[in-house]
Amino acid sequence: MIDVLTVVIGAAALALAAWCGFAAYRDQPTKDWHFIGMAVVSVLGLVQLVVGIVRLARGDDPDQGAAIFVSYLIGAALAVPIGGFMSLAERTRWGSATVAAAAVVMAVLQVRLFDIWEGSGG
Repeated sequence: MIDVLTVVIGAAALALAAWCGFAAYRDQPTKDWHFIGMAVVSVLGLVQLVVGIVRLARGDDPDQGAAIFVSYLIGAALAVPIGGFMSLAERTRWGSATVAAAAVVMAVLQVRLFDIWEGSGG
């Protein structure tokens, strides 16, 4: 895959997690600017999904299999939007905590996607 894209998405997801985690710490629900941050991270996830599928269509092959790779791509692309929708239902500090958790999940999935594509080095 594209290593730079994976690192950028992971860093953006962790920044969103810190931002929403701080809002939860301050007892604040998700606000409009949090949703803008979620949109940015979600668009990056969709870009990664498209790039990954294009790479597979061109014949590139992940080390651990295409099916698991696509599954992780879809999960990474949906993690933050699902957390965002859940935060709309919970308009308390726990909504912000939910988005923070979803962003951490997305960052962890980036590490796993890198491992699936490049191999675990073993």
